[in-house]
Amino acid sequence: MEKKNSGPVGVKEIARLANVSIGTVDRVLNNRVGVSEKTKAKILKIIEELNYKPNVFAGRLASKKKLRFATLIPQVSTETKYWEAPLNGILQAAKEIKDFGIEVTTFFFDQNDKSTFKESTTKIKTGEFDGVLMAPMFEDETLMFMEYCKEKNLPLVFINSDLPGHHNLCYIGPNLYQSGYLSAHIVNYLSPVNKKTLIVNISKEIDLHHHLLRKEEGFRDYFKQNGNTNELTKIDVQQTGYEHIKEKLKEQLAKNNYDVVFVTNSRVSTVAKYFEENQIKDIKLIGYDFLEDNIHYLKNRTIDFLVCQKPQEQGYRGVMSLYNYLVLHSSIEKEQFMPIDIITRENYQYYSN
Repeated sequence: MEKKNSGPVGVKEIARLANVSIGTVDRVLNNRVGVSEKTKAKILKIIEELNYKPNVFAGRLASKKKLRFATLIPQVSTETKYWEAPLNGILQAAKEIKDFGIEVTTFFFDQNDKSTFKESTTKIKTGEFDGVLMAPMFEDETLMFMEYCKEKNLPLVFINSDLPGHHNLCYIGPNLYQSGYLSAHIVNYLSPVNKKTLIVNISKEIDLHHHLLRKEEGFRDYFKQNGNTNELTKIDVQQTGYEHIKEKLKEQLAKNNYDVVFVTNSRVSTVAKYFEENQIKDIKLIGYDFLEDNIHYLKNRTIDFLVCQKPQEQGYRGVMSLYNYLVLHSSIEKEQFMPIDIITRENYQYYSN
């Protein structure tokens, strides 16, 4: 077959070469029924040979159906501003695809109150959405919502933390286990043998916070697999106000002379605040996320290392995965792991989420 190289190829040219109507080509491009397998194979072969790229913009403008995506993430709070970064990524993607007739509606919940999560999922159920991006903060409630999405054939994207083994479209975020494993490797350099490390989980719903428990699992496995003799102790702080965190730290640090404290999420700044107030300078401190408060304590040498995993990009890629799947009909990689970056006071100024 002679290929045309003089200009862009359109649907009319594909229809002429395949000796079919434009409508038949359109049905193949949009994966609709009504075309025989033989004809479909012929059209797809021509499309591949001509390296045809559909004009998505024109196609979306011609379509009467508008697509609606819902996003569900924690609201930014006084305790942590972590979720500001994913929201920025979501809003960036929403702006880019708006002209294609796609509307992105943001929903929020209080990560210390699962009832607000239920309220937002109920609103999504009544909103007639075509795809959903969410942070699966509460496991049982997320599983119930996933059943709804499965019944409605609603593609569902997870960011920040995953629930492996379920039928979501994809997960975009850190490899939680490897993130904890890498953190333990850093601790091993800081205090190689016969040292004491305190693991601090700060979350109201600690038993359901899969992402914290997977990090802790990776952290502990590093020491098991490498025969390290470090002594590991853990505390779960389930009242997340600073006064309670302060009391828990005071009580625990009075029991042992720790060499390292490892905080499993972005609330490391609250531990750093306690260290600074009490002039604790002989304990190394490691935590997560490129936040203003965390960077403050990194710069003044209270926090030694931050482990960061591109939360803004998670939000952006989550929305674009729905777009690629529903509009471009692209196959979506099931697990899209973010880089695990180590930030110090020497390189923080060159990093962005």
